[in-house]
Amino acid sequence: MKQLYVLIPILALVLTGCVGKSTYEEKVMEAEQLSTELQSLKQNHAELQEKYSALVTSNAALQEDFDRAQSDIERLEQVLSERSIEAGEAMTEMRKMISQLKEENRELQLAVETEKIARQARVAQIQSTYDELVEKMEEEIERGEVTISELQGKLTVNMVDEILFPSGSANIKTAGRKILQRVAEIVKTVEGKDIQVEGHTDNVPISSRLEAKFPTNWELSTARAATVVRALRDFGISGERLAAVGYGPFQPVASNDTKEGKAKNRRIQIVLVPEQNRIEETLQ
Repeated sequence: MKQLYVLIPILALVLTGCVGKSTYEEKVMEAEQLSTELQSLKQNHAELQEKYSALVTSNAALQEDFDRAQSDIERLEQVLSERSIEAGEAMTEMRKMISQLKEENRELQLAVETEKIARQARVAQIQSTYDELVEKMEEEIERGEVTISELQGKLTVNMVDEILFPSGSANIKTAGRKILQRVAEIVKTVEGKDIQVEGHTDNVPISSRLEAKFPTNWELSTARAATVVRALRDFGISGERLAAVGYGPFQPVASNDTKEGKAKNRRIQIVLVPEQNRIEETLQ
C-alpha cells in the first residue's frame, strides 16, 4: 500500500510535466529503496512474530516449571516444619531421659556408698566376732580341736567331732554343749547373718550295729548337724536363722588314707553366711 501511495504522485508529476528527468529518477530510486526497506521490515516482523510465539511458549513452560517448583518448595517447607516439630519433641524427650538417668545415677551412687559403708560395718563385725571367738576358745584352738576362719565375709567355726559326739552317736557330750553355748553367745549377736551347721564324716562305712539307725555316713552327718542346730536354738538363736546340712564323706578336707586325715574329715562346721543366701536358695 505504501508503494502505491508513493507512485501516484510520481505519475501525476510525469503526466503534468511539472518535474524534470533527474527528479523523476530520484523519486524512482527512493521508491525502490522504500520498497526494499518495506520487504525487510516485513521479514523482520515475521521473524519477530515467530520469536515472540516461541517466547510465549517458552514462558508458558517456564511458568509451569515455576509453579511446580513453588509447589515443591511449599511441600518441602511443610515437611521441614513437621520434622522440626518432631525433632523438637524428640529433643524434649531426650532431655527428660538424660535428667532421669542423671537422677538414677545419683541414687545408684548413693546406694553404692551406703552399701560400701554397710559392707565395711559387716566386715568389722565379722572381724570382731572372729577375734572374740578366738579369745573365748583359745584352749580348744591350741589343742587342735577347733579352728576358726574368715573369708570374704563368711566366718566358719570348725570343730572335730570327738569334742562334741561319742563315736557313732549323734548325741552331744556335756562338754560339747558347753563349747556350743560359748559359740552361740558370740554368734547370736551378729546381725544380718544366718547360721548353717554342716555335718561331715570320713569315708569309713557305718558299722553293722548302727546301720538300722544310720544307714550311711550321710544320715549320721545330717543327724549330728540337726542336733547341733537344736542346741544352738536352745542357747537363744532364732530358728529362722538356723539350717542343718549333712554332707557325709563327700567334702573331705584331708586324705582319708591316714588316721589323722580321717580325724580332720569327721567334723562339724558352724558357718555364718549372709541372710540373702537364705532368700536366694528358697527362690531357687
